Amino acid sequence: MTGSLPPGGAVIAPGELDARWAHAWRPEQAAERLDGVRAPWCVAAGWALDLFRGAQTRPHGDLEIAVPAAGFPEVRVRFPEYVWDAVGSGRVWAGAGAGALAATHQTWLREPATGRFLLDVFREPHEAGVWICRRDPGLRLPYGAIIERTADEIPYLAPELVLLFKAKAPRPKDEADFDGVLPVLDRARRDRLGGLLERVHPGHPWLVRLAA
Repeated sequence: MTGSLPPGGAVIAPGELDARWAHAWRPEQAAERLDGVRAPWCVAAGWALDLFRGAQTRPHGDLEIAVPAAGFPEVRVRFPEYVWDAVGSGRVWAGAGAGALAATHQTWLREPATGRFLLDVFREPHEAGVWICRRDPGLRLPYGAIIERTADEIPYLAPELVLLFKAKAPRPKDEADFDGVLPVLDRARRDRLGGLLERVHPGHPWLVRLAA
């Protein structure tokens, strides 16, 4: 990702954005399309927490997955009938070219006939098989340590890392996700999340509850 965004890009009104995401895929739909992809992709954000818990606990406005940036071309070719838009700083670059992709890390899959968004892909920094945290480049973990799988083999981001990303500026749904997941985190996961928060967001209010 480069340091500055390219010119152009459109702003989509929040109401219109909600409507265009109303038909977002579920994790099993994305997993079916990505079956056999060798890049270590995984479901992220709120859906990842529900996959960890084994059931959907709330409505989801979209479906987010993460993939190492170098693995995105392998994902991209699985959707030849759709269009990829780059997203950054509240703007969308339709049918993103190389410049827009290089300047952003978020990509939305769009159905061209309807304008519906179906899948949100984060192109993550990495070195070979090691994931690099976008908020703390010193935090590096092998993909095998951060991706878990459901009984039917849908990969998802470990809940500790999902909550780490939700902790930066938690919205009501992020607080609700933390409240819902905390009771099913074992001591090892609580300690791991506590260590990550101390490193990236020292003094975070969740730390007190994690230590209880």
